[in-house]
Amino acid sequence: MSIQQIDVKYTAVATAENGRDGRVATDDGKLDVVVNPPKEMGGSGAGTNPEQLFAAGYSACFQGALGVVARKEKADISGSTVTAKVGIGQNEAGGFGLEVAITASIPNVDAATAQSLIEKAHQVCPYSSATRGNIKVELAVA
Repeated sequence: MSIQQIDVKYTAVATAENGRDGRVATDDGKLDVVVNPPKEMGGSGAGTNPEQLFAAGYSACFQGALGVVARKEKADISGSTVTAKVGIGQNEAGGFGLEVAITASIPNVDAATAQSLIEKAHQVCPYSSATRGNIKVELAVA
């Protein structure tokens, strides 16, 4: 698979200090958070962590992709929510890996339509494109 060229419209810039046990901030100051490893990984759990930030970004991005698809399909997704669960753990190579579970609640459509919408959103979402073939991503309808 080759790298796809894109017409960049926006570039986010964030800088981390002291890795997983420090601080992350964007260049515009809109995000400035303390990061700490979760207690489950031996940290204090006092701040947020990269997995929570990834889950927040992925869920928001996927919800946006769902909106794009719903407009094309003329489907009513008002009141819908998207939850992303990001898991981290050691992989067989001795490093660490991620996995994601995305659950969408779309109350104004039937289950088959909801499933079709999330599968199409998964093809449109930039986070899904970035992770495709690299990590396990499961999709579910709530």
